[in-house]
Parts: sequence; structure tokens; C-alpha cells
Amino acid sequence: MPFNPKYIITPKINKALIEIERVRGFLDAIKLKDDWISDMQKKALILESHHSTHIEGTAISLSQAQDILAGKKVKGISRDDEKELLNYKKAMGFISKYLGKDDPVSEDIIQELHRILVKGVRGENAGPGNYRKIQNYVVNSRTREVVYTPPPALEVPHLMQEFTEWINKAEDVSPILVAAIAQFQFVHIHPFIDGNGRMARLLSTLILYKTGYDFKRLFTISEYYDKDRSAYYDAIQSVRKNKMDMTGWLEYFVDGLRSQMKEIQNKGKEIIKKDTALQKIKKAGFNVRQEKAIKFILQNGKITVNDYQAVASCIRRTAQRDLDDLLEKKVIKAVAKSPTDPTKHYVLL
Repeated sequence: MPFNPKYIITPKINKALIEIERVRGFLDAIKLKDDWISDMQKKALILESHHSTHIEGTAISLSQAQDILAGKKVKGISRDDEKELLNYKKAMGFISKYLGKDDPVSEDIIQELHRILVKGVRGENAGPGNYRKIQNYVVNSRTREVVYTPPPALEVPHLMQEFTEWINKAEDVSPILVAAIAQFQFVHIHPFIDGNGRMARLLSTLILYKTGYDFKRLFTISEYYDKDRSAYYDAIQSVRKNKMDMTGWLEYFVDGLRSQMKEIQNKGKEIIKKDTALQKIKKAGFNVRQEKAIKFILQNGKITVNDYQAVASCIRRTAQRDLDDLLEKKVIKAVAKSPTDPTKHYVLL
């Protein structure tokens, strides 16, 4: 039988979809400078790469992930974990090529995405890009209990063919719901030996990107899942417990995306305020180094002399002279770290 997902559009789903569309309209309407958007996208990419791999068991902290993705060497971590993180970033780059494109979601694309994801890591020995030839199982990482047995390997090619055909023909279904259904169905088929959870989240993101729901690449849905993994797993399991009715999972998915959209909207509004403040400061005639430093404060809340040197690419004496000038003109103020530590940082007045 062709793949035909079972669900109903509940008031909760409908309300979330309306709110998501409002934020989409807000993002389309606002004019943000490219450098602001670029900075937000970089942060979103770090968060998505970290949280999606963290869900699957990597032991890298967010700060370590930031350093690794910035090209820095981090000591005391698993190289497999590091490679999985870097691969996920590459996979996100791969799906970004499909932004707004009409190309169908083919099995070839899915298999190429899997090759990128598991290259050089644990899953590489399990046939990157090749559907599994053996039975696999979903196991509780704590108890080692089998929580789900996917379909037999012989059924995988046929199931994947039907599944991708449905994705490309579901024109009368909201792309958001198509992305949600695809995420569940992929983990349900579990077509690869390793990497299925990450692949399902990437596939969902690919569908959103392709259909104009990329939200300027600012959302980090895996962050929502990682904050309460038990709720994430329960939502997936609810489909199987309810005779493959996906309604509960769809409610969970759209609510997660809705909460992400609200965060993005708030960040967008905050950036508009910061950009307005920066434009006023630019008119005051500060040098390029000072403008960079002021933008750094707007983004991070404060700046130190060391930060200034790094941001403005200058020596310490120049940094201090520029900061003293901003102090004199009452743009910033100096704040001592603590009563016992006179080390200063600077904030906007």
C-alpha cells in the first residue's frame, strides 16, 4: 500500500501553524543588515549542530562545539564526537544548497546526505549512503532495552521509494506538516544502520528549506528537542502507541517550531533596536575600530580591552586610547569585575 499518513488537524496544530506563518511574514518584512543576519545564522548553525549530535550521545559541550566549529583544537574530547559535529555542519551546508529549489526530495539526495553525515565516524563501517541489509533496533541508551524494532531490511527500499514519492506529491499539505511527517516516518523506517535520528532532523530541515520555510536559517529545532529529550522520544513513540496516528507527534512538532519562531521574532526585534542604536552612533563620527567595538557590545553586552584588541585588530595601547575616548564622550562606562577584582569591562551608557 502507498504511504498514507494518518492524522487530524486539531485546533492546537492550526493555531501553531497560524503563529508560525505570522513570524514568517515578520521575517520577510523586516530589513536586517547582512552582517546581523550572518552573525545570527552562524550562531543558529552552531546550536543546531551541537544539539542534534548531543541528542545522539556526543559528550561535547556547547562552548567546545563553538570552538570546534570555529576551527580551534579542543583537548580532552572524543575525536568521533568532534567529527560527528563537523559532519553535521557540512550536512547543513549541503541542504542549504536547496533553499527554495523545486528539486524533488530524492533517495539519491538522502543517501548523499547520509554519506556526508557518517564519513569517517562510527557509522562509516555500516555502509555510508547504503540502506541497511540487516535488522536493526532502537535501544534505550540508559536501560539498553529495545524500545522499537524497525521494519525488516528487505522492506526498506520499497518503503523509502513510497515515502519519497509521498513527500514530493503532498502539495495539498502544509510544508510544515510534510516536514514533521517526514521526520517521524524516516525514524520509523530507520533505513540506515547508524545516523537515522540525525538524518531525520536533517530531512525535516531540508523540506522546510526547499519550500520557503527556512526562516532565514535562524531556527534551531534540535535545541527544542534536546532541552527535554524524554518529551521528544515520547512524542515519537505516541504514534506507535496510537496505531500510527501522527496527530500527537504533529502537535509536538508544530509547538516546538512555534516556540522557535517566537524566539527568532524576539531576536529580530532586538536586532532592529541594536541596529538603530548603531546607526545613531555611526553618525557621531567614531573611527572604524570604535564602531566594531560598539557593535560587539551590542551583541555581547560588554567588552574588555582584550576583546577590543581582538575585534579591532589593534595593539593594547590603541585599544585603551579608543576606549578612553568613548568614555570621555559618554558612550560607554567602565565597570569593575567585583569589589575584590578591579579588572574592568565596558558597557554602553
